[in-house]
Amino acid sequence: MRHLFGMALLAMTMACSPTAHAAETEYDPAKVSESLKAIFQFGSVATKQALNANTVTLISGTIGGTYVQFGADLASVLDDGNKLRVLPIVGRGSVQSVADILFLQGVDLGIVRADTLDYLEKKGFAKDIKKQFTYVTKLYNEEMYVLASKSVNNISQLNGKKVSVDLPNGGTFVTAAIVFERLGIKPNFLYLEQRIAMEKMRAGEIDAVVAVGGKPYKSVAGFKDDRFHLVPVDYSRPLQTDYLPATLTSKDYPNLIAEGAKVDTIAVPAVLAAYNWAPNTERYRKLAQFVDAFFTKFPTFQNPPFHPKWKEVSLSAPLPDWQRLPVAEQWLKTHNVEAVSRARFDEFLKQSPATAASVKSDSDKEALFRQFQAWEAERSARAQAPAPAQR
Repeated sequence: MRHLFGMALLAMTMACSPTAHAAETEYDPAKVSESLKAIFQFGSVATKQALNANTVTLISGTIGGTYVQFGADLASVLDDGNKLRVLPIVGRGSVQSVADILFLQGVDLGIVRADTLDYLEKKGFAKDIKKQFTYVTKLYNEEMYVLASKSVNNISQLNGKKVSVDLPNGGTFVTAAIVFERLGIKPNFLYLEQRIAMEKMRAGEIDAVVAVGGKPYKSVAGFKDDRFHLVPVDYSRPLQTDYLPATLTSKDYPNLIAEGAKVDTIAVPAVLAAYNWAPNTERYRKLAQFVDAFFTKFPTFQNPPFHPKWKEVSLSAPLPDWQRLPVAEQWLKTHNVEAVSRARFDEFLKQSPATAASVKSDSDKEALFRQFQAWEAERSARAQAPAPAQR
């Protein structure tokens, strides 16, 4: 399949005063804004109602993960005095975030992994759960990391071994459970917080640690021990319906990948999700307010100092089997923001007969389309990256 996608990309490429200024802008950390002074002095029941009406709460993820950084970025850009406030909440992982969006009072949005809802339904923990959710946008792809001793060259060697998959209510264990099950590998899963798990691996108490997160992923990037490396996860057919191919390089993780080398792995989309509120409700109004501010200011996120994964985000990217929040769908149509559509992909195949001939089944075509989408996102990120400084 990688060879098939390579042919597709080849065909597509062929087809297509300073001191005074500093004083003026210097921030006084002891200063309280005029709006907050007014709240403290004249706050009333009406003030409380107004503040709550314009505050959107967002469940993010655990400390050190990409979700937390995305939540902080959203608050940094979108907070606008009393008109809109985004309040990120440190979460406990994707499964917990699904429950929080459904049941925790006051939670408006959350970041979850695309495979979590399917897992909950397949295991019988929930029924028709996708009907209760909408999505604002697909965010970015989260790479899967398998850290183990350098004696482990293939994840099949972890059969029967002790493998930590993070905490039980997170999303990492869901992705790990699905991947290992589909590949016919049966490790002995342990549910340990990643920092603890990595120390136990150093001590020889466990054999591997699995993490899932958008690169650069802090806990993985900070791991330094020459005895360990990242084990490849091949993009094999059992994984192609729900996951995407991804590559990790020595530039991403120099402590774990030799200079100039790369490690193949898989990735799972992260989703900015919300409860499926009816359009005439107060909660839907707040989501509409958030969407307008977020989509309008979206280009800001794709520049420093915000997380580099923002460069992968395409607001209009489709998410199979999910329903988009209607107000978000309407905003995209009104502003003529078009997705990478099936029609465009089909047209590409028509212009690339050799690639089209290599597609033997619908599953091959679906897998190629998903790779096409991932490649488009990576190409967009590279195009927006700053040019290297001239010497």
